[in-house]
Amino acid sequence: MVLDLVREGVWSIGIGAGPVQTPLPGSTRAAAGPAFLSARRAVDAAKQRPSRLAVRGAVAADAGDAQAVLSALAVVVERRSPQAWEAVGLVESGRTQAEAAAELGISRQAVGQRLAVGLWELERDLRPTAARLLARAAG
Repeated sequence: MVLDLVREGVWSIGIGAGPVQTPLPGSTRAAAGPAFLSARRAVDAAKQRPSRLAVRGAVAADAGDAQAVLSALAVVVERRSPQAWEAVGLVESGRTQAEAAAELGISRQAVGQRLAVGLWELERDLRPTAARLLARAAG
């Protein structure tokens, strides 16, 4: 979700890691718990950052690490070309590189090159790291 918001390019993204009070209310403005307080602080911090992304949580060091990894992923996403996005979209939807190539009318090698230039493998490798760090940041 974070990377989808980054790709849109118009959001200040604040991520709060921590527990929430349940049951959840009908409105996020009425929600309570450390995660929501952290998220509000993170949104304010995100507005001041070049990446427009910030993470706050119960464990500050892990929140900072998650922010660093997500900021690096944001750079990857923001700089990806439309051609790379085409290849990434097809492969992420379950197509093989050969199937993506056939659909795009290009060679399998060209699909591989688009994925490489778009740093798709790096993104794929870093996503679980970001998720683990966010879980740790929650405490």
